[in-house]
Amino acid sequence: MRPETFGQVADGRHVQKITLRSEQLTVTILTLGAVINDVRLTSVPWPLTLGSPDVAGYEGKLSSFGSFMGPVINRIKGCTAKIDGKTYRFEKHHSGNLTQHSGSTGMHRQIWSIAEYESDYVMLTLHLPDGLGGFPGNREITLRYDIEQASLRMTATASSDAPTPFNPANHSYWSLDSKPGYSGQTLQIAADHYSEPDAELMPTGRILPVDNGPNDFRAGCTLAGDARDFYDLNLCLGSTKAPLRPIATLTGLEGVCMEMATTECGLQLYDGGTIDGRDYSTHHGAPYGPYAAPALEAQSWPGSLDQRHFPDIILRPETPYHQITSWTFSTKQIG
Repeated sequence: MRPETFGQVADGRHVQKITLRSEQLTVTILTLGAVINDVRLTSVPWPLTLGSPDVAGYEGKLSSFGSFMGPVINRIKGCTAKIDGKTYRFEKHHSGNLTQHSGSTGMHRQIWSIAEYESDYVMLTLHLPDGLGGFPGNREITLRYDIEQASLRMTATASSDAPTPFNPANHSYWSLDSKPGYSGQTLQIAADHYSEPDAELMPTGRILPVDNGPNDFRAGCTLAGDARDFYDLNLCLGSTKAPLRPIATLTGLEGVCMEMATTECGLQLYDGGTIDGRDYSTHHGAPYGPYAAPALEAQSWPGSLDQRHFPDIILRPETPYHQITSWTFSTKQIG
């Protein structure tokens, strides 16, 4: 299917959407933020990700929903980073001395170009100029989405002409049941350690075992889906990138299951407790509120610019960036 107009952002630029299809899966991608806007399994009569049919939401409080976020997702402590002896300063987040999701010029705020497409894939490209948002280097990013049967695969590559922080991730909220909310759903994650967070949810530098604690998802656990649980932390899948392997499984109450695989060494689990979509139309026909769905963000470990013993996230001219993350959907009979 050819790209279609999705809407216009406030400055008049057009946002396009392109729909990818297999016999089992239909996925809509936006050029704004490289958003995974909608995911539909042929045998399931509801959307599997939180999203909106209107561009206004993605310019507003839904800007993270399905976006490919970066150059550095999550938080940068003190809004600064020292690279090869030089200090760089970034935009301050409104709620503290942090840079959140790379600020107002982050990749989720950019309109990407469609370089190639067919019925089952699209390739998007983005140029980030030196100094945008305080980040050094002219960066070229390519993002490809492929669908095959019931799987969606995302392949990201990037290069820079100067050393620069780069730790992006997809930020989809996965909604596997017919109504938003995930109370009673089961989550399994293949991580035996996590990054201890401080009061600002920045890593303290300590890597702790999950053993039999609230962050132990290895055998699968039932999610409360409300304020009884609090999740906004990095689960350590390893200390370096690895070949693509399954790392998490989310299972809904109505028979839909999603298996996530990645090459990345970390998975940020966010409970969606601050979601505020009251002003926007949604794929579910009702506004999104707190705990509408969890986000599972495959990335390197947050805090690496401050904790030097964490995996290195500096993208250098001689070493291009590469990530693969995939999501495979299935159904089973309940009861």
